[in-house]
Amino acid sequence: MKINEYYRDTANLNLNGSITALIPAILIVAGNLSIFKTKDIMFFTIPFLIYSLVSFQFYLFRRRQSNSIARSMGNSKGGSMSLFDARHLLVLYLNTNASKLLFYFPNGHMAGMIKRYRGKGLKKLAITKMYALYNIDNQAIGYFKVSGRKVIKIEVFNQRKQYLGCFERRKQNWRSLKKELLDSNGRFIGAVEGAAVFMDERLINQHHHQDARLRRGWMPIDWSSLFPEPNTPVLTMRETLSEQDKLLRISFLVNEYFIER
Repeated sequence: MKINEYYRDTANLNLNGSITALIPAILIVAGNLSIFKTKDIMFFTIPFLIYSLVSFQFYLFRRRQSNSIARSMGNSKGGSMSLFDARHLLVLYLNTNASKLLFYFPNGHMAGMIKRYRGKGLKKLAITKMYALYNIDNQAIGYFKVSGRKVIKIEVFNQRKQYLGCFERRKQNWRSLKKELLDSNGRFIGAVEGAAVFMDERLINQHHHQDARLRRGWMPIDWSSLFPEPNTPVLTMRETLSEQDKLLRISFLVNEYFIER
């Protein structure tokens, strides 16, 4: 999926919302004409009509964005770069019934995604909340098992289901959270520090160096022809990290988008 297809899909979501909002308005009009026959009831259609109109305007706006991006990309090809090879990835959240966290290279091509993992056979019936990281070939290359309530724990496994470590989130007091990263032996290897008002999450390792950062409002102007939203979140990963290390650190995104939101 190219970035223009993402905007096309979000446009279609707005169109579906616009059409859905017309249904109760039509039912109110039909019921009033056939049963009640009073003008006052027609006022109940106004909120639905306004919502439908606004959603349709968003649909047109997103379609224009999608078409503009498609022209900018032309026939460009994505290449064979892995998600783990990129220093910068743009992060977009698709909020649907089956929500997805999408990763894009700065050239507009998709790098991978995180979505709910259902397993196969009887494993689909399991109560365990599991997410998986998929590459551009839709192959699962990492797994995130979420558990706990007071203390949220996200266990991370590689493609071969080997345990790599975990992310833990616990309350320090009523207004602050402690977010830590532990290796497979339970040793502390990093903590997430972030701004309270705007998105700027930094993963600082045990040596006080920055391993990863997720922030809004930083996107370079050069990318704006493909990513028209200037506040598109950008994930930056330290290049010297191994694939396993990057996979472990991506777990803080599962907390950010699928648990805290």
